[in-house]
Amino acid sequence: MRAARSTLTPLATLVAISVAVSVAVAALPAGAAAQNREMTPEERARLMAEYEARIDAELVSERPIEMFDSIWIEELTWMEVRDMMADGYNIAIISTGGIEQNGPYVATGKHNYVLQGTCEAIARELGTALCAPIMKLVPEGNIDEPSGHMRYPGTISLRQETFEAVLDDVASSLRAHGFEHIVFIGDSGGNVQGMANVAARLNERWDDAHAHHIPEYYRYGGGDFLESELGIVETENDGIHDSFGITSLMMTVDPTVVRYDQRVKAGLAKINGVPIAPKEKTIEIGLKLQAYRTALTVEKIRESIANAGS
Repeated sequence: MRAARSTLTPLATLVAISVAVSVAVAALPAGAAAQNREMTPEERARLMAEYEARIDAELVSERPIEMFDSIWIEELTWMEVRDMMADGYNIAIISTGGIEQNGPYVATGKHNYVLQGTCEAIARELGTALCAPIMKLVPEGNIDEPSGHMRYPGTISLRQETFEAVLDDVASSLRAHGFEHIVFIGDSGGNVQGMANVAARLNERWDDAHAHHIPEYYRYGGGDFLESELGIVETENDGIHDSFGITSLMMTVDPTVVRYDQRVKAGLAKINGVPIAPKEKTIEIGLKLQAYRTALTVEKIRESIANAGS
């Protein structure tokens, strides 16, 4: 595993030391902390050295419990992330979804629910990848004079510059810990250009890691697969921000997020002319679509990583 490198300027280093000393002093008994005002520079340096030594010892300490089975960084302890990276997990996937209107039946977090299933499937298929927390907030339209999805209650939008800055910070954090390949996938079309912009900038800036934007994850042709491979054809257009493919993917995670029971009760258990009942059949189709999308994305990720090393 590549060791994290310090890129602090001298001034930033002094600030960091000051903060660390303050933290260390705060952990001392009340009497000792009160004497801090009288500490000499040498004593403060010694305290800082002791503090850093404790951190260094902790960073190499043995994990006291068995490994938890997850590929989601937010579900793992820092020790589990460290040990998985030591075992060769050098890929981190940053997925972007959104909170937006999706018609009368589908939860605003549509893309995020899809990513719960697809990011995990992609990471497990790669075998050496972990998923960063899903970026659930993305550009969805103008905020001050609402446009696009922002005209509907519940939608949350980021400015483009905010979105790209957050992507940069998340990717840079992962790189600082030693991940060598940072992969961007987006489940919404409005996210694509921002991810491409950030990946390009990161690759210009980095010399020990690579950023990979995989547009094929979004342009996977799910409708074509459903029609040509599974014989499912949407014969109508309900005119809402939904499709059978997306609904089936969401139902593999949780049928309640497409209001399955309520729609069955109201006689509205279909989308674009295709029934979503029985749910067992739709979930089975969703898993097949997820597998297709996973295989394509994994192939493109491996190609991108191979090209980065050439």
